[in-house]
Amino acid sequence: MLSAEAYKKIDREVAKYPSDQKQSAVMSGLRIAQVELGWLSMEAIEHVANYLDMPPIAAYEVATFYNMYDVKPVGKHKITVCTNLPCALSGGTHAAEHLKHQLGIGYNETSADDCFTLKEGECMGACGDAPVMLVNNHRMCSFMNNEKIDQLIKELKS
Repeated sequence: MLSAEAYKKIDREVAKYPSDQKQSAVMSGLRIAQVELGWLSMEAIEHVANYLDMPPIAAYEVATFYNMYDVKPVGKHKITVCTNLPCALSGGTHAAEHLKHQLGIGYNETSADDCFTLKEGECMGACGDAPVMLVNNHRMCSFMNNEKIDQLIKELKS
């Protein structure tokens, strides 16, 4: 199901733990699978669980607990907006509304062209940079005003 390179990456994560605790690498394994596959189907979650010698339900519990894992297909660019209090008080709610308007979608929706999915997120640990957004779980965007949001959308579309 995964490429040889993905298995090598998972093996590097497994090596960080005692040999009898392979399941400790479940978060990394799910992340690696999601980056490669775009999202985590039940089959992908089960595959990672089996590779780590753990019950599939345990891996599913992890995948559904943390909001960085996508158990449904998402657009090419997933934008997660922090709406916790510090970001909300520093323009996060306004930034989210502008983003919704510009993309023509709401939270947990994907644009018709499958380019964007919009998610509401919890604190990203960058309250001093509010409002913040996370693109595809890897790129943090800070101080997001309307102009910067428009620039980000344009960049991601190209």
